[in-house]
Amino acid sequence: MQLPNLSHLPRDSRDTLFLLAVIAWVVAPLTQQVPLWCSLVTAAVMAWRAVLAWRNQTLPSRWWLLGLLALCLGATLITFKTILGRDAGVTLVVVLLALKTLELRARRDAFAVFFLGFFLLLTNFFYSQSLLTAAAMLVALLGLLTALVNAHMPVGTPPLWQAARLAGGMALLGAPIMVLLFVLFPRMSPLWGLPSDAMAGRSGLSANMTVGNIASLALDGSVAMRVRFEGNAPAQSSLYFRGPVLSSFDGRTWRARQSALPRASRLQAELQVQGPVSRYQVTLEPNKLPWLLVLDATPQAPVLVGKRAFMTRELQWVLDQPVTELLRYDVESYPNFRHGPLDAQPGLQEYLALPAGFNPRTLQLAAELQGAPGANTSSNAQWVALVMQRLRSGGYSYSLEPGQYGQHSADEFWFDRKVGFCEHIASSFVILMRALNVPARIVTGYQGGEKNMVDDFWTIRQSDAHAWAEVWINGQGWQRVDPTSAVAPGRTGTLERLTAPRGVIATAILGNVSPELALSMRAAWDAVNNRWNQWVLNYTQVKQLELLKNIGFEEPNWQDLIYVLCAIVVLTSLGAALWSAWERHQQDPWLRLLQRAALQLQKSGVALAANSTPRQIALQLRASTAPASNQPQPAVKPWTDWLIRLEALRYAAPNPAHPGSIKQRLAALHRELKQLHWPK
Repeated sequence: MQLPNLSHLPRDSRDTLFLLAVIAWVVAPLTQQVPLWCSLVTAAVMAWRAVLAWRNQTLPSRWWLLGLLALCLGATLITFKTILGRDAGVTLVVVLLALKTLELRARRDAFAVFFLGFFLLLTNFFYSQSLLTAAAMLVALLGLLTALVNAHMPVGTPPLWQAARLAGGMALLGAPIMVLLFVLFPRMSPLWGLPSDAMAGRSGLSANMTVGNIASLALDGSVAMRVRFEGNAPAQSSLYFRGPVLSSFDGRTWRARQSALPRASRLQAELQVQGPVSRYQVTLEPNKLPWLLVLDATPQAPVLVGKRAFMTRELQWVLDQPVTELLRYDVESYPNFRHGPLDAQPGLQEYLALPAGFNPRTLQLAAELQGAPGANTSSNAQWVALVMQRLRSGGYSYSLEPGQYGQHSADEFWFDRKVGFCEHIASSFVILMRALNVPARIVTGYQGGEKNMVDDFWTIRQSDAHAWAEVWINGQGWQRVDPTSAVAPGRTGTLERLTAPRGVIATAILGNVSPELALSMRAAWDAVNNRWNQWVLNYTQVKQLELLKNIGFEEPNWQDLIYVLCAIVVLTSLGAALWSAWERHQQDPWLRLLQRAALQLQKSGVALAANSTPRQIALQLRASTAPASNQPQPAVKPWTDWLIRLEALRYAAPNPAHPGSIKQRLAALHRELKQLHWPK
């Protein structure tokens, strides 16, 4: 592909086209976050501005800009009901930046575009702080710096690579300052977060679970969290990370129950743990949800800084605020545990409730099972085993495209479709259990994950989101039952993990790559991303204080960070001053002496042209003491003689009449300069 030849264009047009290309690079990642109308308007305006630059035509009048601005403000208000807030604000900045390119009439207009571009660059991190986003914004930063440097070269048509080289040098010079501020500037909570996904058709956790509305499930391969175990990790099939527990059902949607019983009658966790402990560290991606994902069961609060967590009676750990930044916490879990009452209690009735008018065939099935000869209606374990066997041998299957279910979702699963993904299976199982008078509830979270052999971290993705059941068994309490494992054992084991399908571009690029190589590349990329998360995004105040502790502070705090930062700034400034003094010392001593003489004259009120030679200064002094001047003539001759001798020392041939080395003669001129004075 041959790039278009821009040599025939004027300097302003070429600079404008380059600036538009940089702005397009900055705006491109935001097109997924701003409304569609904003992306279309921005693309149209920038294309319009590019055509004007290419044809070297005049810019539109301000009435056009005011009209477009009013339309965009109105569209923003209609879309967001406000012009304040993150999403509305980013939308307005994108539109304003595009419209500002239509009035690039002066350098100050270009500067306004530059600084709007720098600000918009930062807004990309409101939505993603990934390594790819950082790399893309680094390119954008260099592009904006190049355009800014280029704007300060008003003479001629300097090549773009020259401005790019200067911009790269500026970035390299600023890099140590950036690193210093990153390491030592006191940490504050970031302003960014992740937007909520209104589409219920992607895998991941939610506070509710609606059954049957999704005809197909799109797997989300993004990372939910990373886990690193101390010592040997549990088996993959036993990695159940507990999230929201759902026990209230209205026929379509499962929700967390708000108990109507008096507090004294409500069930308590009654958690008892025993046996070996699993110690691990979780790095949780920001999700705007207040849940801490931990393995069953975790009796003690996870160790984290700056946040408070509490455990619900369903063993779920919840924060007092949503997770809006990368969060790391240490956990101790016990795989062998028991929780819930051992004997029947009134509070268990809450886990038997079913809405009237739903799933009549499932209720009839439960009645038939209870009325069968030999049925033990008091044995909850028997009903669990019986239903699990039905799932294994009844022709049920697991699919990400089960079709859309109707009002009686459990009836359709048990008798008609016999296909679904984990939410269909878990919901139908719990409904049948409750119909059999067995207390049951749904637990959501993540199951499994994959171990990265590069850095030994387990990566748990949104595609690992899962739903399972808990049933209450007399004498044992709440017991985990995963009905999906009866239908598709590979879903919860090591045989087959769910993976998101490749897109068109990924298929074109990786279509001929072997699966082993693709897995190795993915593992290496995950390891790099994990390092980015651990050492950059999760560089918290705790790590800063640990750094101070390692360099000798006994009990460091944020004030110590300020002191260390100030000390480094002072030392750096002193170092720069010493470097400047050394550099001046390395300068040509003849030039240094000339500069000192010129500075002495300027301080006395003599106006001198920049970079004047000794002879030019002498002629200027003579002209300033012409008869029309009030300056006395005797004050000029010592200066002009001294300047001519300074010039001769540099350019005249050696004269035997003037013995001594150049260094000695310079020293003599230096002493004479101290004796010269110019009347003010």
